[in-house]
Amino acid sequence: MKKEVKIVMEVDYNKANGLMTKEVNKVPEYLAARYQSLKDLVADRKVQFAELMSFIENETSYLSTPASTRFHLCREFGLLEHSINVAETMLKIKEILAPELSDESCVIVALLHDLGKAGMPGNPQYFENEPSERQKWAGHPASTPYRFNNDLVYLSVPIRSIYLILQYFPLSEEEVQAIVYHDGQYVEDNRSVATKEEKLTLLLQYSDNWSGFITEEEKIE
Repeated sequence: MKKEVKIVMEVDYNKANGLMTKEVNKVPEYLAARYQSLKDLVADRKVQFAELMSFIENETSYLSTPASTRFHLCREFGLLEHSINVAETMLKIKEILAPELSDESCVIVALLHDLGKAGMPGNPQYFENEPSERQKWAGHPASTPYRFNNDLVYLSVPIRSIYLILQYFPLSEEEVQAIVYHDGQYVEDNRSVATKEEKLTLLLQYSDNWSGFITEEEKIE
């Protein structure tokens, strides 16, 4: 059985303003160390990043929400695991193909590309699904493990990600493009960026696809 530990986020900006960061959701031990090692790679914008992550970890469902309602990593902590997988894959690829890109930018866009799936503070995007009355009567589970929160104002996942991030953290143009268009040409709205992608965008697209279609599928099998 995989152990769970509680992580207390300790950030430099707390020393300056006297605030204490409260304890965040329980995170499985097998994810906690990987997650922290990735965050430690953000150095140039360390203070702002710590403030952003404190907000995300304490006020949203980012740490515990699934990565999808019924596909890859459709389970508790699924989004966090997916984000870690994408970041680790992206760092491996960039070392070979684009070593001039910073580890910091890769970690930021990878960890935060799907932040919008956490919904809003106190208002998550995903809820655990309950079986219908007919399903209960027949002894069947719900058709999908999770369902969308229809009370959220509609925003695409990348746009909600950007909305949440920019309240606390400065992004470069390249980082914004990578997050907004990380789904690549699978999404019709992204056709406008075809052939105009920056290196960071292409690396994030491929790392996201590799993680979702290969890494996480193999773990399921």
